[in-house]
Amino acid sequence: MSAADVLVTGTTVRTLDPARPTASAIAVRGDRIVALDDDALALRGPGTEVVDLGGATTTPGLVDGHMHPVMGISSFDGLDLSWCRDLDDVRAALAGAERGPEGWVTGFGLDHNAFDGTPVTNRILDEVLPNAPVFINLYDGHSALASATALARAGVTGPRTFGQRSEVVCDEFGRPTGHLLEHAAMEPVRAVIPPTPAAELRRRLVELLGGMAASGLTGGNVMDGAESTLNLLAQVEDETDLPVRLRLAPWCMPGDDIDERIALQGRRGRRWEVAAVKFFIDGTVEGGTAWLEHADCLGQNTDALWLDTEEYTEAVRRFAAAKVQTATHAIGDAGVRHVVDGFQGVETHGVRHRIEHLETLPIGQVRRLVATGLVASMQPSHTAYTKADHSDAWSTRLGTERANRAWRCRDVRESGGILVLGSDWPIAGYDAREVLGFARLRRRPGTDIAPVTPEQALTGLMALEGMTTQAAIADGTASHAGRIAVGCRADLTAFAVDPVDAPADELADAPIRLTVSAGLITHRAG
Repeated sequence: MSAADVLVTGTTVRTLDPARPTASAIAVRGDRIVALDDDALALRGPGTEVVDLGGATTTPGLVDGHMHPVMGISSFDGLDLSWCRDLDDVRAALAGAERGPEGWVTGFGLDHNAFDGTPVTNRILDEVLPNAPVFINLYDGHSALASATALARAGVTGPRTFGQRSEVVCDEFGRPTGHLLEHAAMEPVRAVIPPTPAAELRRRLVELLGGMAASGLTGGNVMDGAESTLNLLAQVEDETDLPVRLRLAPWCMPGDDIDERIALQGRRGRRWEVAAVKFFIDGTVEGGTAWLEHADCLGQNTDALWLDTEEYTEAVRRFAAAKVQTATHAIGDAGVRHVVDGFQGVETHGVRHRIEHLETLPIGQVRRLVATGLVASMQPSHTAYTKADHSDAWSTRLGTERANRAWRCRDVRESGGILVLGSDWPIAGYDAREVLGFARLRRRPGTDIAPVTPEQALTGLMALEGMTTQAAIADGTASHAGRIAVGCRADLTAFAVDPVDAPADELADAPIRLTVSAGLITHRAG
């Protein structure tokens, strides 16, 4: 047998392969693992790159189950408002804002909780930056604030009707308040903001994916995929390799051409591919656009994003018949119920269809989801936007009973379901170690705040599986990924500590010694 390209030694390997749970050396040739232990050491040749990890723990490469890298670098730019806890913080941040092309001020990360229960309006934007075009993405990515000048530039002067559940929020006189709910309402303003130059987007993307690789990520499920995104990825690969493998799911919104979305499947580059389609059945609880079985405390969150929910069901069934994986954003319990109902008795041809987020569910719906064979894709770090005492906007809208059903990760696993973990970057931080920590702690690692629904915490092994073996099952790649075994794709993450046994607070800060993505070394500690 010819020599290995890379030989990893000095490591304790958690293979997550039941047939061979541990190893001490790994040989890689091309994008595959070709030998373990003594067989691996025997493949050392004059051209082999030997990486001695000095006692680190190596696991299958981590995969983020839900992310938006290109959307994040292109739309979530400008002023970072994620640190703002109240409107005084927002004022201070806006006062120091720099003007971009054509005088625009953009920002992102603003938490609804900063408004402390008062209406979310552009009053504060026009107060601090009068006559400036300002566009701020709220943290959830499903709503935004636009100043009066920004609205005027976009020609938004009053209510609008859309082909999906979206809203230009207006006051009692029909004047826009600046609060824009859902993507169709935000798009008219986004369309008049000067675009970021392509070269800058390419630079940002490589930098971002490099940071992700440094946190241990080897792959990611990108829950979008516009034509501009695919073109950008192709342009980046003309210059370099993507540090993280990407699996994309272009959106299918009400009125979109299903045949066109099916035709996109299989489009690929060296380290990216289109392999699914993304739906939205609802929006977010804080924005009032989730689909709940019963209204929230404001009488909102009662409708689906699709005006005709049967059209949604017909659409996902067409993709299922075409053997295309679907991933549906469903936050509210009614939204999840409708998705599960739609897959009852449907032939899936071995494809695992997914539901994303699932923020509040009764246990009965968890069990129905599992019985239907659907994958639960959840983001434990979203608990950071809630509080154990239910004083936050999300919990207040839902009420105690529904807030106590938050992100039922443990229930999915204990019911026998497939649970994929992710960050939803840029909605939450991309660091994979932090995602693992949130999954185990139900609070931000390194803090002593009260955990949110701590009974839903995962074990260290469950959390690791959510970004490795369970992710591979969800993607249909379990035969050759998600494990460290001969013949499997060479995706490796090496931690300075054991990610299963080390305290979760310690794991979140532990160095990543090595990241290998499909045989390519994408990060190595200095």
